[in-house]
Amino acid sequence: MAVRKHVAVIGAGVVGLGIAYEALRRGHQVTVVDPSPAAGATFAAAGMLAPVSEHYYQEEQLLALTTESARLYPAFLQGLGPTGHQTNGTLVAGFDAGDRLALEELRRAQLAQGLQVQQLTSREARRLEPGLSPALAGAFLASGDHQIDPRALAAALLAALAEGGAALVRRRATAVVRLPTGEVSGVVLDDGTRIAADETVVANALAAPELDGLPESVRLPLRPVYGDILRLRVPPALRPLVQLTVRGLVRGLPVYLVPREDGTVVIGATSREDGSDAPSAGGVYQLLRDAQALVPAVSELQLEEATCRARPGTPDNAPLLGRITVGGADLPGLLVATGFFRHGVLLTPVAARICADLIDGMTVPAELLQFRPDRFSNSMEGSQR
Repeated sequence: MAVRKHVAVIGAGVVGLGIAYEALRRGHQVTVVDPSPAAGATFAAAGMLAPVSEHYYQEEQLLALTTESARLYPAFLQGLGPTGHQTNGTLVAGFDAGDRLALEELRRAQLAQGLQVQQLTSREARRLEPGLSPALAGAFLASGDHQIDPRALAAALLAALAEGGAALVRRRATAVVRLPTGEVSGVVLDDGTRIAADETVVANALAAPELDGLPESVRLPLRPVYGDILRLRVPPALRPLVQLTVRGLVRGLPVYLVPREDGTVVIGATSREDGSDAPSAGGVYQLLRDAQALVPAVSELQLEEATCRARPGTPDNAPLLGRITVGGADLPGLLVATGFFRHGVLLTPVAARICADLIDGMTVPAELLQFRPDRFSNSMEGSQR
């Protein structure tokens, strides 16, 4: 049996909540620190659990992490309330001949990695989804790519944490506490309060590098990648607009439509690094235009919400996940789980498993520990700041 510890999790996005939930399930005492739980990237996320259709060139190293997390999802959801989890699969479509060629190259890369995809003609795609445009040039089906509602998932995790006796502190963390011996022993809040903890998990996305007390040698190179995302209501006469998640390329630009159980559809998402956290008129126009090219009835939907949030990106678009090394040894009492970019919802179960295993002193497979948070640091020697 693992020793019961007090685990403080800084950040209540879906990743932080997932780590807190897994720690609680293993019998640890848990405190979560966040002034606005689930209000950041989690609030805007579409929730595609899509290791196959989100497989990108030159990101093969992520595949072990994404496929393992997708495998863990059913067990991770056991005991939670409604999360909007759907297993209908994902249809990926190309609008014109150039898009079809790009998707064929992607499918070859996916097959080379052993991923399961089924090529479809445009006619076969429209038999699966009659609302698709007859002008589509081609498609494939990733039946193992599913979806979840991140807002519902976050609400279910918060409810489970509260029911299990975890504490939620709605304050901003400003520092981690470092002892003279170097190890981390808790969190400092913006009102000066200190929360003692055996293990502290830094999971507050883009705010992680701002924490005082981290080793000076360790760089957490995060950048905000903004995305516009829309939520539209489907009139009863048009339901279901689509039953599968539909991802597409339209004249080289990516777009997706994710159906929700409540009669809405999520359309997204742009990707820009212009520093603006407000929805972009051009981005909204682009999403509606390209979604309508794939599914013409989009023009008849009711626009309910346009949202923009920043996703935490890293130089290699892979997360910062695990313990930090200082002086050739792991820094005791500290874990980092941030930089998940567009994969935060998908990677929540595996991040939770990795962090909980490290807290419990268990061995984690090497392929799941290749994204250490100090991999961009120039030196492994650190001191308190």
